[in-house]
Amino acid sequence: MRIIAHSALVRFYEKHSDSKIPLEDWFLKTKMAEWLNFADVKNTFNNVDSVGNQRYVFNIKGNDYRLVALVLFQIQRVYIRFIGTHDEYDRIDCSKV
Repeated sequence: MRIIAHSALVRFYEKHSDSKIPLEDWFLKTKMAEWLNFADVKNTFNNVDSVGNQRYVFNIKGNDYRLVALVLFQIQRVYIRFIGTHDEYDRIDCSKV
C-alpha cells in the first residue's frame, strides 16, 4: 500500500513521543500490505474497525491513540485523515474526516 502521508505520523509522534514506535510499526505493516478488502486489513490489524465511507479506525498503542485512514483498495492507497488521542477522536465524525 502507498501511504499518504508519512509526515503526518512524524508530526504527531514529535508531540507524543510514546506513539513513535507503534506508529512506525503501523506504517511499515501497512506499507508492506497488499490489501484487497477489509478482511485483509483485519488480518494485518485485528484491532481495526470500518466506520463507513471507506474509512477505517486503527487503535494505536493499546488504544491510547486512534488513527483514521481512508483506504482505497483498488488503487492501493491509504490516506491518513486523523491521528489523535482517544479523547480527541471522540469529538470527531470519523466517517467524514
